[in-house]
Amino acid sequence: MTSEKRVVVIGGGIAGLRLASRLGPAATVTVLGEETHVPYNRVLLAEVLAGRYAPEVTALPSPGPVLRRGVRAVRVDRPEQAVHCDDGTVAPYDTLVLATGSNAVLPPLRGLFEPEGRELPDGVHAFRTMDDCLALSAAVRPGVRAVVIGGGLLGVSAARALAARGAVVVLAQQGERLMERQLDADASALLATHLTELGVEIHTECRVRGLITTGSPPAGAPHPASAHGTRKVTGVELADGYRLEADVVVLACGVRPRTGLAQAAGLATRKGVLVDDELRTSDPRIHAIGDCAEHAGQVYGLAGAALEQADALAAVLTGGRAPYTGTRALTRLTLGGTGDDSLDLAAFGETTPRPGDDVVRLADGTRRTYRKVVLRGDRLVGGVLLGELSTVGALARTWEGGEPPHDLFHLLTDDGGH
Repeated sequence: MTSEKRVVVIGGGIAGLRLASRLGPAATVTVLGEETHVPYNRVLLAEVLAGRYAPEVTALPSPGPVLRRGVRAVRVDRPEQAVHCDDGTVAPYDTLVLATGSNAVLPPLRGLFEPEGRELPDGVHAFRTMDDCLALSAAVRPGVRAVVIGGGLLGVSAARALAARGAVVVLAQQGERLMERQLDADASALLATHLTELGVEIHTECRVRGLITTGSPPAGAPHPASAHGTRKVTGVELADGYRLEADVVVLACGVRPRTGLAQAAGLATRKGVLVDDELRTSDPRIHAIGDCAEHAGQVYGLAGAALEQADALAAVLTGGRAPYTGTRALTRLTLGGTGDDSLDLAAFGETTPRPGDDVVRLADGTRRTYRKVVLRGDRLVGGVLLGELSTVGALARTWEGGEPPHDLFHLLTDDGGH
């Protein structure tokens, strides 16, 4: 690739910006970023919501003039090899990279939208973007009644942050336990205990049926349009008919890859935009990376995978031979604070054992630490750690390397990472 090659990247998040920085002078790069904010690290939004970080702390390194902020790509013209934007401009490309990320899932709740409308009621917030975070921060004050719908990584982070701001928080999780994708039952129970001690009321196996808003009709009746075009949430209705009062509702029900542009352009998609080991889509001139990409049946939705894909694609585009073979994902979460208010957790690989696997657990009730690893034969295939993470680096390196652990007990003890 030469600097005369035009690379257009749709998406100004960490994947798109990392790729632009890696390509450097090897190509003429244009990044189309839909958000008007300075690029930021989405992982830190919960810290902003908790009031521990100012928004500017989350800023990513400036990409310079390659980034066009506040510009939304509306159509990819493959025969023309050009991207049409909402401001009327057209960006021609030799190589196009989709780094469009993902959207927050808005669950099919009764009362969420008015007929023919797409406006959320006042007080109802997704928690995905900086705008979401700032709007939610403005709505929260001590004593505000907040219901968080969703007990995954995002919901747990949001609940902890709202509690830190003095809100009265209820977390409603449809599944059997918190963070069920990452944690086993014991680790999830410890996490629930920690959140409960911070004042978060937790309901698992709890399905939310609808929202109660100003002017809500009786159960079963159609929801009328508001006379003044503005509704405000006043509560949440559960499937069993129980109602929770709420001034604020946070929708933390997961994310969905943004594939609309790719689908409209005729590219192959399933859960995400399908890519091969060179991160090419079904059009060899178009690649996809980050949350929107699906590789070998996997959509990661994690910052680490997005960065690895960006690095791998940069190598491909500059003539290197670095096929992408997948990411071994480590989930790490710090529920910040000091002393007893703080809890760190990490999970990697397969945390639920298969028949025949060996499991080693170390738990310390006094120090409130929990460590578990799963062994398949002589290989470490996964693990969960809560409360003290000094060993996570050594464990993760052993897992990523696929080598038999030489001294598992040493790896699990406090000095295992040193």
